[in-house]
Amino acid sequence: MPHHVDHVERSRAALTGRMFASLSNPHFRLFMAAMMGQMGAMNMQMVARSWYMYELTGSAALLGAVGLANGLPLLLLSLYGGVIADRVPKKHVLMVGQVASAALALAVAVLITTNIINWQLLIVASLMQGVIMALMMPSRQAVIPELVGEQGLTNAVALNTAGMNLNRLTAPGVAGLMIAVIGIESVYYVMTVLYIVATAFAMMLPITGTTALAGMNALDNVKEGLRYIKDSPVLPALLLVTLVAVVLSMPYMQLLPIFTKDIITVNADGLAWVTGIPLIGGLLEPLPELFEKSSFRLGTLMTVSGLGALAGSLFIAALPADRRGVYFLGSLMLTAITLLAFSISPWYFLSLALVIPLGLGQAGRMALSNALVQANSDDVHRGRVMSVYMMEFGVTNFGIFLIAILADVIGVQWAIGAGAAILGVVTVYFYLRTPIVRQLA
Repeated sequence: MPHHVDHVERSRAALTGRMFASLSNPHFRLFMAAMMGQMGAMNMQMVARSWYMYELTGSAALLGAVGLANGLPLLLLSLYGGVIADRVPKKHVLMVGQVASAALALAVAVLITTNIINWQLLIVASLMQGVIMALMMPSRQAVIPELVGEQGLTNAVALNTAGMNLNRLTAPGVAGLMIAVIGIESVYYVMTVLYIVATAFAMMLPITGTTALAGMNALDNVKEGLRYIKDSPVLPALLLVTLVAVVLSMPYMQLLPIFTKDIITVNADGLAWVTGIPLIGGLLEPLPELFEKSSFRLGTLMTVSGLGALAGSLFIAALPADRRGVYFLGSLMLTAITLLAFSISPWYFLSLALVIPLGLGQAGRMALSNALVQANSDDVHRGRVMSVYMMEFGVTNFGIFLIAILADVIGVQWAIGAGAAILGVVTVYFYLRTPIVRQLA
């Protein structure tokens, strides 16, 4: 074998080995298997709940309200979820949370099957799911360094994000197709099974090290964790820029049903052109009737965005642990630019192309913000720091609700586009004026 070819092969093998390094840890493999089941169910729910709420009501405000109901517990209860993560074996928290999620998904499926469901019950179910997530998610995030150690943290978090995005690549499209062909209730039955599978894998996880928070009650634990964040030289700025990015960039996912039903059209000429492309034309030719269904367009948009997100996650997994602050801010700028373009596009296939780099930017933001926050937290406080990190997603749902109301007033394209433009300005500001974020290794 020529020397240069051998060098290329060794470099490729080293890159692949670095990209998937954490999967050599059997405990992390169990965690990933459990996470894949849970995130598969959550991604199917994202399509099903949003589509069904808009189908029942036709209201952007109520579509935002179902997201708000899901996010409110994250805002109110995540800090206590962080205390639980620092007090209780995280394996037990994961198991209880997944069993509760399975029971809730089954209850919604039965309500739909018996034709009892209405939009009010859908909001109640969303609120209950938010309570489960608020109490469970800090443990799910904080257990990662206990399984892989500090050195493997960035790789493991990026692979965790890659797993989430692999689900985004498949689960939404499957959910959209199931809604169009079988019916909405089928999605919730499949979600129930996925949560049960996740519970089975979580049961096989080891009980990793926990920190006993003796001498203080839960409220004192919360206050002490907040003081720790306030006194950190890095965490306040990092959590602030993450909050702004999440609030301004995430609402488009919840409001996609409006785009697919009212804005993004499948032009007959465009469909004819795409079906004429070799290789993919034959796959798309039998599907013109499906393209007319908003649930199918919604599922495919979310699935294709997962393709970019998966690529972004694997790219971050392969990165050495340096210049992560620059890559983080670069991910925010990519998100801002592509989200602005997406908000303008009325054409399905152009929107389909735009969500690939949009997903890549979102994945970079998710993986790097998570890894940087955890890397700059000590073992004693990590669960509570991650609870504040998760609280930001609760705040996001307030942002989604406000942008949904704004969408009813000025239109969804203006509302999402304005958020994207503001995100671009904020990213430039943080790059120029807050070097502590830019210089994070």
